[in-house]
Amino acid sequence: MEALALKNQPQHETSSVKIAVENLHASFGSHEVLRGVSLGLPKNQISAIIGPSGCGKSTFIRCLNRMHDLADGARVKGSVTLDGRSIYDADVDPVLLRRRVGMVFQKPNPFPAMSVRGNVLAGLRLTGALKRNDADDIVERALSQAALWDEVKDRLEQPGGALSGGQQQRLCIARSLAVEPDVLLMDEPCSALDPIATARIEDLLHVLKDDYTIVIVTHNMQQAARVSQKTAFFLSGELVEFGDTDALFTSPADSRTEDYITGKFG
Repeated sequence: MEALALKNQPQHETSSVKIAVENLHASFGSHEVLRGVSLGLPKNQISAIIGPSGCGKSTFIRCLNRMHDLADGARVKGSVTLDGRSIYDADVDPVLLRRRVGMVFQKPNPFPAMSVRGNVLAGLRLTGALKRNDADDIVERALSQAALWDEVKDRLEQPGGALSGGQQQRLCIARSLAVEPDVLLMDEPCSALDPIATARIEDLLHVLKDDYTIVIVTHNMQQAARVSQKTAFFLSGELVEFGDTDALFTSPADSRTEDYITGKFG
């Protein structure tokens, strides 16, 4: 994979942190969505982001691969580093950054008229990184990693939009994995799925964390407790609490966290 041109900033990192965020502010026009968020997302773990609607969860993860840049009037202040290197330096190519920090969205979004095979390879073709001789191996590897290969190996030339909802979401995960990212961001990836498909995705996450750093936004606190090792609670654009998932759900340090997870608001 092509290397990103990022400046070393080792003072912000420890060996166990994949993404370090310091004093992050994000806004749309005059509306500030994130206010001074600082945390370190650990390597090869799943970090869940929870909080009520409108608290800044989705904006936060979009700042981690500069998708926030794509919105009109969007601005970011503060520091986000990947492996100790700033992702907001002027010489960073956002397209190459998004190869390293992939995104899976709330609703499955395969290219409906494109084949299953074409969907898997779409990201590599976009960046000009696909070598024809490697295509078959990449398709099998990515679909296998997404626990989808056995279900679609005889339907690779059929449209991706013909798959079930849960299969489409795993196809989108395969599309992200095909470009060999370091980090996988997931914005409510199960909210549009039935319980069986949700369970398949959650089982998949436990396997993928051995090779990837995963950040998942979820409104489902039970899901956060099931899949994550770390949890961050956001409220009104601020990070209230971040720590081990078990500790946060059983003995939160902040009364606002306890009020949220016990259903007093949100």
